[in-house]
Amino acid sequence: MQIAVLLYDRFTALDAIGPYETLGLVPGAEVVFVAERTGVHRSDKGSLGLVVDATLDEVTAPDILVVPGGPGQTAIMEDGPLHDWIRAVDAGTTWTTSVCTGSLVLAAAGLLKGRRATTHWLGLDQLSTMGAEPTGERVVFDGKYVTAAGVSSGIDMGLALAGRIAGDFVAQSIQLGIEYDPQPPYDAGAPEKAPAEVVAAMRDNSRSILTGRRWRDTALQEK
Repeated sequence: MQIAVLLYDRFTALDAIGPYETLGLVPGAEVVFVAERTGVHRSDKGSLGLVVDATLDEVTAPDILVVPGGPGQTAIMEDGPLHDWIRAVDAGTTWTTSVCTGSLVLAAAGLLKGRRATTHWLGLDQLSTMGAEPTGERVVFDGKYVTAAGVSSGIDMGLALAGRIAGDFVAQSIQLGIEYDPQPPYDAGAPEKAPAEVVAAMRDNSRSILTGRRWRDTALQEK
């Protein structure tokens, strides 16, 4: 079972690594990082790079496609060779998935029209402009399409999909193995839970997704 994780410059690291760590532990899984060019692709923070060993024309029939999000997503929204590849491999995938704003790429490629989908909460409105039916759920299954909300939800998506593929026992074993037992110090992980002033600051700076500014930079400016 080949799992292709699409990379591009300025992806968000956890968007790719969450599914890599969870789905990669499913028995028989082979994870390959794929991109338009081989070599190192830097995450949105610049200090972390992942090595891509396979180009698009070398990965033609993955069983699972994972498209992570990140500020660099805005540079791959225009139709072209990358979207052609996404549509081509999607024709044969068992599962086509995304994390965070990766679903906007799938939507731009025309794969989510009329389908329920999610993304980072700041990008939900963009989904509807491309024909998808946005939902604030953390992980959304619609046929073979699986979309996850912001960043950390890629772990949840990976575990949920592992359960569909290999059963609850395997998925629970993966969860235990990575000791995924969230106990966050704050209950501020969703706009309906976070303090109003935090939500307002994030909404005021929602252009960060489009312009590539990091949320960390926004938070520092608000101090």
